[in-house]
Amino acid sequence: MQYALSIFLSGISLGGQYALIAIGYTLVYGILRLINFAHGDVFMVAGLFMVYLSTFFPLWVALPLMLVLTVTLGFAIERAAYKPLRSAPRMSVMISAIGVSYLLQNLATYVTGGLPKSYPELPLLSGSVTIGGVSTKWVTVITPFLVIALVFVLTQLINHTKVGMAMRAVAKDFETSQLMGIKINSVISMTFIIGSFLAGVGSMLYFTNYPSIVPLSGALPGLRAFVAAVFGGIGSVPGAVVGAFIIGMSESVIKGSPFSIFSDAFTFALLIVILVVKPTGLFGEKVTDKV
Repeated sequence: MQYALSIFLSGISLGGQYALIAIGYTLVYGILRLINFAHGDVFMVAGLFMVYLSTFFPLWVALPLMLVLTVTLGFAIERAAYKPLRSAPRMSVMISAIGVSYLLQNLATYVTGGLPKSYPELPLLSGSVTIGGVSTKWVTVITPFLVIALVFVLTQLINHTKVGMAMRAVAKDFETSQLMGIKINSVISMTFIIGSFLAGVGSMLYFTNYPSIVPLSGALPGLRAFVAAVFGGIGSVPGAVVGAFIIGMSESVIKGSPFSIFSDAFTFALLIVILVVKPTGLFGEKVTDKV
């Protein structure tokens, strides 16, 4: 019983962390029809921001500064790498996204010297708690509730504000929205800002459990979150969250079995199955190219 509870707690915590990254993928795809391959690396850089900021500032200052810097990075990437290619072929934008990903990884390697960096201990998240006889960190308990709260706020923003209305309009029909006077560039920038903010929060939760950061630390979590977004239906926020929790639970179960070495293989095999059986995912809708 305790073993099953341990697997469950680990799974929902991991799923929540993947969900925050997956939402960034799904928001950008919903509006630009672009897979932002650099998103996992923004998540990694957010972790490094926290490592270096915590050496100069107390944690209560370093945390908001990390989020501000991560949001600024996401905004800068959109303006520098994607905005100039707004009318370019889709392949050009995808190549630019891959280029940004490698640029961030190489900059991180230069700054860190390629050496692992230890993530600072956050007292509220790193403390131990016992649930049903199972000892775990507070981050495991806090993560699913924090994710649900953030997703609720995000859905309210999308469904009940002018910014959200503009985002939904652009996602539905890019060209018509532009003709109707919607500021497309502002909407896209806001999408990257939201995605980067959630990636920053996700990095705080993830690296509390996996406290060693290297320049490639964002690669696998980013890919798993991408699989989660595709599984749930890329372009759908609820789908990304559901997909992330399913991926997190599946990974936790496999890692707790004798077949733990195949946990990554299972994730990507699942991606292949989804694309073959139901390419639009659980909650995705069939769309036509609009750009």
